[in-house]
Amino acid sequence: MQTSDPRKSQAVVRVKRVRSAIRRPKDQKATLLALRLGRMNRLRELPDTPSVRGMIAKVAHLVEVEE
Repeated sequence: MQTSDPRKSQAVVRVKRVRSAIRRPKDQKATLLALRLGRMNRLRELPDTPSVRGMIAKVAHLVEVEE
């Protein structure tokens, strides 16, 4: 039985961490970890959902977004 990958059918947003989280509030550090952006220059393709967009907005000064 084949199951389609839900990530391939949804729109995705590419997010890259470009700045350090040193001297940032704990909630911003936790948001970066929730986005799986634990290290510098880490690039992730995430589903384009309102919750992910909200997390990106919270740490917008630390990441670059490619539509």
